[in-house]
Amino acid sequence: MKTRKSKKEFENKYPVMDALKKGSLLTRLSALVFGAGCLAQGQIVKGIIFLAAEAAIIYYMIQTGLHNLSMLITLGELEQQKVWNDAKSVYEYVDGDRSQLILLFGIITLAIVLVLILLGRSSLRQAYKLECFRKEGRQIPGLREEIKDLFNGNLQITLLSFPVIGVLVFTILPLVFMISMAFTSYSVENSKLVLFDWVGLENFKRVIGLGGSLGKTFWPVLGWTLIWALAATFSNYFCGLILALFINWKEIRAKKMWRFFFVLTVAIPHFVTLLIMRTMLQPEGAINIMLRNMGILGTKESLPFFTNAAWARVTVILINIWVGVPYMLLQVTGILQNIPQELYEAARVDGAGPIVTFRKITLPYMMFIMMPYLITTFTGNVNNFNVIFLTSQGLPRPVDSTAGKTDLLVTWLYKLTIENQYYNVGAVIGIMTFVTLAVVSLITFKFSGSNRNEEAFR
Repeated sequence: MKTRKSKKEFENKYPVMDALKKGSLLTRLSALVFGAGCLAQGQIVKGIIFLAAEAAIIYYMIQTGLHNLSMLITLGELEQQKVWNDAKSVYEYVDGDRSQLILLFGIITLAIVLVLILLGRSSLRQAYKLECFRKEGRQIPGLREEIKDLFNGNLQITLLSFPVIGVLVFTILPLVFMISMAFTSYSVENSKLVLFDWVGLENFKRVIGLGGSLGKTFWPVLGWTLIWALAATFSNYFCGLILALFINWKEIRAKKMWRFFFVLTVAIPHFVTLLIMRTMLQPEGAINIMLRNMGILGTKESLPFFTNAAWARVTVILINIWVGVPYMLLQVTGILQNIPQELYEAARVDGAGPIVTFRKITLPYMMFIMMPYLITTFTGNVNNFNVIFLTSQGLPRPVDSTAGKTDLLVTWLYKLTIENQYYNVGAVIGIMTFVTLAVVSLITFKFSGSNRNEEAFR
């Protein structure tokens, strides 16, 4: 019943299909001449706004838009030319087509076409709404009434308009532009940085396939990224949980002091801590020098913190525990203090010990509450650029590879685009990272207790 009510509540009373089937000729004409229905029904200002918006978009399409769409098919064909200037006795370079700008303007034009379609739908719906008002004998609202309604009944439209426009312009459009790069030859390879072409799924085949160097690099990096994300997430979670349980133990004194010491690391910027640790773990860093002075290592020996793959991976996980546990401690402490004490008292009456109580009450309750947060933390760890790049820098790195043994997809993406200028392959890696995160997060949350057993702890 709740579902039906919610559907009826948000159901559009004046759908476009009804306007096309039941509306008058003038109403249908509003889909071609924007604002015609509003002008005919007396809403002059709204009709003029619709008509002016349509005229502006049509003018843009005639002047520039149609050319942008036509160029979007080929992404340009005229290369930069070198022409001899007799007057100056020098060669001058004449600019040709720039595929990057052509792609950008083409996507913007497609967005404007979409806006034109949405305006047409809105014009048609408004005309049909006014026609229904007229048939029902209701008064046609004037400009003043509609402005008041924007700050009363339709306040959500007023409040959400600017954020939605901002997301579309500054997030969605750049995202579509970068995704489009994955289907082009935009790369330093074969000098395709100025004029490039559409290549379809060729870049995806190169990355996913095992035949080339990129494919042989992608799958190990993806595997290590998932292992790292799981290890970093659950190591921080269980270490923070154990630490919080220990501090909250009744026998422990000066609880506030212990929390202060552990949370003190939060006040230090992460990049400072990571750079200091990176310096300390170098072959000639403080740790190796101290071990040599203690006689544990020889005079020329060093622990391979960042030169051995296994050592480097364990090292970055331990560093992440150091910088991440204080945040988890704060999260866990707040939840532990809100677990109903009646559950523990009932368990003690039944003779349950600390281990059974932890396994049957504390851990299930924590997992139920924190599963959405753990999924968010997992996502953050997949994209944890700072810990890897500021400590190991992806090392150790094979000579013939663009990625190191500790590189994540996000750090490899940085190296492909910034260091090697493989922008098309970088776009593919970005898409694959998103797909991996979406699939893992959705499957995990779907089968978690937070989703399947929502009423369990209420």
